[in-house]
Amino acid sequence: MKTEVSEIADKIYRLSTFVPQVGPTGFTFNQFLIDADQPLLFHYGQRALFPLISEAMKRLMPLDRLCWTTCSHVEGDESGALNQWLAAAPKATPAHGQIGCNIWLSDMADRPPRALKNDEVPGPRRQKGALARHAARAAQLGCRR
Repeated sequence: MKTEVSEIADKIYRLSTFVPQVGPTGFTFNQFLIDADQPLLFHYGQRALFPLISEAMKRLMPLDRLCWTTCSHVEGDESGALNQWLAAAPKATPAHGQIGCNIWLSDMADRPPRALKNDEVPGPRRQKGALARHAARAAQLGCRR
């Protein structure tokens, strides 16, 4: 197995790992990196896939440059490698909505999370508009495969 890297929009990367043992025809797991002033990783991936995904990401940038991490919900493929990423990226802050922080992230993360307000995007002001647009674009493009 290996993790493929595709630039799906300007400075937005999809990291895709095809796992042939999942399901009858295999399954592709995706993470997204938004390479902005304060880079953000969307979806942590499974713990077992962390070595492959992190090596692929190192081809794009040093892991210690990562500033933000988040995921859409809690399942092994979205949040399993949470603490592995936090260990590899010492400046990264896990972020989620207040309810997500209350019901799982505050308990699971080895570092305190940032609870985001409704429609808040992490990072400096100049990054926020671009990050929001990029995240929406990544979600759209990530569904196509």
